[in-house]
Amino acid sequence: MRVEAYNQIAQVYNSAKASKIKGAQASGKRDEVQISQAGRDYQVAKQAVAETSDIREDKVAQLKAEIESGNYKVETGDFAAKLIEKYNAYNIYL
Repeated sequence: MRVEAYNQIAQVYNSAKASKIKGAQASGKRDEVQISQAGRDYQVAKQAVAETSDIREDKVAQLKAEIESGNYKVETGDFAAKLIEKYNAYNIYL
């Protein structure tokens, strides 16, 4: 392969590329992006979710109070069901 030929091809390609850019700028046209109302609503909802806390302070305070007072009760059936559910979900991925 001759390096000179490659350099000549690269020069031709670059000069053609530059003329295309100049032509686009000379025409005065600009690209525009329009976001639909659904897209704007989605952005607002996504931002609202991002700003909210992952921790529900009211629930945490209630559970802390129940635990400290000794009134917090765990239903063994509910605990066992959740334990089996997590175990089965884990085994699906194995």
